[in-house]
Amino acid sequence: MTELKNDRYLRALMREPVDRTPIWIMRQAGRYLPEYRATREKAGDFMSLCKNPELASEVTLQPLERFDLDAAILFSDILTIPDAMGLGLYFSTGEGPRFERPVRSAADVERIGIPDPEVELKYVMNAVRTIRSDLDGRVPLIGFSGSPWTLATYMIEGSGTKDFAKSKGMMFEQPALLHKLLEKLADSVTSYLNAQIKAGAQAVQLFDTWGGVLTPRDYREFSLDYMQRIISGLIRENEGRKVPVVLFTKGGGCWLEDIAAAGPDAAGLDWTTDIGEARKCVGDRLALQGNMDPSMLYASPERIQQEVRTIIDDFGQGSGHVFNLGHGIHQHVNPDHVKILVDTVHEYSASFHD
Repeated sequence: MTELKNDRYLRALMREPVDRTPIWIMRQAGRYLPEYRATREKAGDFMSLCKNPELASEVTLQPLERFDLDAAILFSDILTIPDAMGLGLYFSTGEGPRFERPVRSAADVERIGIPDPEVELKYVMNAVRTIRSDLDGRVPLIGFSGSPWTLATYMIEGSGTKDFAKSKGMMFEQPALLHKLLEKLADSVTSYLNAQIKAGAQAVQLFDTWGGVLTPRDYREFSLDYMQRIISGLIRENEGRKVPVVLFTKGGGCWLEDIAAAGPDAAGLDWTTDIGEARKCVGDRLALQGNMDPSMLYASPERIQQEVRTIIDDFGQGSGHVFNLGHGIHQHVNPDHVKILVDTVHEYSASFHD
């Protein structure tokens, strides 16, 4: 087992002392980097890049060469599980992901099985193993999955959506059918994340991108309950140390009490939640990850530095904070501004830790 040279990220998630606030960025390996665009062009298309372990590792490590980040995140996509279920995932230029065979009937739900992560999703596990080897203990590797509710919305709609008409329609008119689909997805996500951990992921995150479109009651029943089931089934210790779990519901800052009760080690926050108020709410039950507005990276260096200081001030003294954007980095951001963000977090936060 390679010794981890920088474990600041893992320690912060477990609310253990750190010398400064760690930072990583959602979609830190992405289109804002010219080197990523070159590698993707070499791969041919997005899914070919995901399915090539060497190229997936290459783009995972690219941002670490530019920025002093405290974690790497597996380069993959949240829709790998539905793809492995045989729904025919493809990407239309300018339109995002689409499925050839959406799930809209009892027969559709009955037909899909639970993918074996070392068979149908072996390319993801090979990527995890390759990235861990290439990292050589530099920083921890984060694995991830979409949440059952978020995956279900894409599977039912057949693509991205703004109104969730088909998925909410199933939820309101055929709740038992949706629950059956969510149960299959929860089992699939549990085995998928556990396989990532066995392959080398040192922390895992559940991306509940669309949980925030639900009412509080529906969020608990159709999203959070299934994430709690997943968390209770995850490997929580591997390679001699704990494997932290982060739960990120976009738009879910008002449900932090419920999220804490679901059992993760940390909650991700988007930019619509005040991190100081969130800390008062959860106390020492959860670490917090977030939460600068991604659009702030279009601002001047001075404004970015000001916002970093404000967020760190609002969180306050002590560990339990992983600095991040409130969602993914935008495609047209200047990489020089990302360096300003990362360096400012490390420099300014040092005085907040003993």
